[in-house]
Amino acid sequence: MIELVIPRRVRGPVNMLRFWVAPEATIRRWAEGPAIQRVELPGFSPFIVNDPALVDEVLVEQNRHFIKDRTTRALAELVGHGLLVSDGEFWRRQRRLAQPAFHRERIAAYAATMVEHAERLAATWRAGETIDLHAAMMRLTLDIVAATLFSSGVDAAAADAIAESLDTIMRRFADPTYALLPSLARLPLPGNRAFTAARARIDATIRGLIAARRASGQDHGDLLSMLLRARDEGGGQMTDEQLRDEALILFVAGHETTALALSWTWMLLSQHPAAWARLGEELAEVLGGRAPTLGDVPRLKYTEQVILESMRLYPPAWSIGREAIVDVELGGTRIPRGGQLWIFQWALHRHPRHFPRPEAFAPERWAGDLQRRLPRGVYLPFGGGPRLCIGNNFAMMELVLVLATLARRWRPHVRAQDRPRPQFSVTLRPAGGMRATLMRGD
Repeated sequence: MIELVIPRRVRGPVNMLRFWVAPEATIRRWAEGPAIQRVELPGFSPFIVNDPALVDEVLVEQNRHFIKDRTTRALAELVGHGLLVSDGEFWRRQRRLAQPAFHRERIAAYAATMVEHAERLAATWRAGETIDLHAAMMRLTLDIVAATLFSSGVDAAAADAIAESLDTIMRRFADPTYALLPSLARLPLPGNRAFTAARARIDATIRGLIAARRASGQDHGDLLSMLLRARDEGGGQMTDEQLRDEALILFVAGHETTALALSWTWMLLSQHPAAWARLGEELAEVLGGRAPTLGDVPRLKYTEQVILESMRLYPPAWSIGREAIVDVELGGTRIPRGGQLWIFQWALHRHPRHFPRPEAFAPERWAGDLQRRLPRGVYLPFGGGPRLCIGNNFAMMELVLVLATLARRWRPHVRAQDRPRPQFSVTLRPAGGMRATLMRGD
C-alpha cells in the first residue's frame, strides 16, 4: 500500500480531520508509533507519550515540571479555577483543604444514600420498556452528588435545570468547530447564547446553595459543610469564589464520569452473557435478595472487576494533557518550555504487553489484585501521581453499590446494532445516547 505524502503546511488540518472522523483509528495509529512523538495539528504540535514508563515520569517523577495543558485550562470557562484546572501552590492549598472531605471514613457515610437513590430508580423501571440508559445514569448520579454534596439542597426542578444546562455545555465542548476556530466563541451565535445561559444557571444555583449554607451556619455532614469548615495551616479558609469553583467541579465531574462508567458497563455486560451470569451469581450469593450495604463492598469482588474492566476499555477520562513549564528531557526527547503533552488512557489500557487480548472484555483478568501488580503509568482511569482524582474512592464505592443495586433487579440490554460509538470530547460519552431495553434480572 502506497502512503500518501502530505505537504507539511497541511499536515495539521489533515491530522485534526483524521481525529474528528476516525478518533479510535487515529489514536491507535499514534500509539503504535515511538515512545514519544510529535504530531502536527493546527496552531500547535503536541507530543504524544506512549510509553508507560515515560507517562509515569510525567505524572509522578517530574510532575512539578508540568502544569495542565492549554485544552484542560480552557475548561476554566466552565468550572472556574478549581482542582481540575489549577496548578502550583494554589492547587496544593486547595487540595489540602478539600482532602479531608474525601477521607474513607467520611465518604463511607454516603453509601446508604447511593443505594437509596439507585433503589428509587429501580422502582420506576418497567420490564420491556426502552430507555436512554445513559440519560438515566446521568440523572441518577446527578441526584447522588446533589444529595452527598449539598444534602439534597437541590430540588427536582433545580436538578432538571442543572442536568439540561450541563448537557448544553458538554455539547459545546464536543463541537470540533470551536477547536479549529476558537474566535467563534465570541460571536453572538445561538449556540454561544445557550452556552452562556446554561453556565449562568449552574453558577447561580451553586452560589445560592453556598450563600444559604453560610447564612444557616449548620453542619449537614455533607461535602459542602466539610469545605466550608476547612482551614489551612494559617487558619485561612476558602472564599466564596473558591468554594463555588470546587463545588462546581465536584458537581460536574462527580456525576459525569461516574454516569459514563456505568453506561459503558451496562453496554459491555449486554454483549457478554457469561459475565452477566457470573455477576448475577455473585450478587445472589453476597446479597441474598437484599440491597447492598457498605459492608458488602469488599465482598463484591467480581462486581468491582467488571467496573475495572469497563473503565479499561472505556475510560470516562480518556486522555491527560500536560504543559512543560521548563525545558524537560523525556525519553531522550527535548520538550521545550510551553510544549504540550498528550497521554491517551484509551491506548495505554490496550497495551498488549500488560493486557493480553486487549480488546476483549474479560473482568476476570483483574483477579489476583492485578491493579496493584501493574507497572505505574499503565492503568489510569483516575489519572496518576499527585493529581490523582481526589474523588476516586468515592467514585469506586458509588460504582460498585449502584451496579449491584440495579443489577440484582434489572438487566438493561443494549442490542449490538444499538451499540453507540464513543464520542472523544472532554469525556468519553456515547454518541447519541444509549438505547436499552429493560429486562428483569431477578
